[in-house]
Amino acid sequence: MTRKRQSGLSLIGVLLVGALLGACLLVGFKMVPVVTEYFGIKRAISVVASSADPMNASVSQLRSDFSKRAIVDEITSVTASDLDITKENGRIVISVEYSRKVPLVSNVSLLVDFSVSSAGK
Repeated sequence: MTRKRQSGLSLIGVLLVGALLGACLLVGFKMVPVVTEYFGIKRAISVVASSADPMNASVSQLRSDFSKRAIVDEITSVTASDLDITKENGRIVISVEYSRKVPLVSNVSLLVDFSVSSAGK
C-alpha cells in the first residue's frame, strides 16, 4: 500500500500563523485612531487654508479657525500653535509635522511621523 502524503499545516504552523495574525491585528487596531486623526488634521488644514481669503486673512484668525475644527474633529496631537502658516504664490499654505507614539505591548511602542500640508504635495 502506498501512503498518501498529507498536506496542510502542522500544529506548530497553525500556532505560528495565529501569532503572526494576532500581532498584525494588534498593530492594525492600535493604528486606526492614529490614522483617523491624521486624515482629520489633513481635512481641517485644507478646509481652513482654502476657505481663507489670502489678502485679508490673519495668522491668528487661521489659528482660531483650526482650533475650532480641532475641537469638533477631536484632534489632540496638533494645536493651533504648531501650525506653520505661510503665503506662497498668493495662496495660504498651512503645514505641520508631528509624531505619535503608539504603545503596543508592555514597553514596546510604535513611533509614527506625520507631515501634513495644504499645498497638495
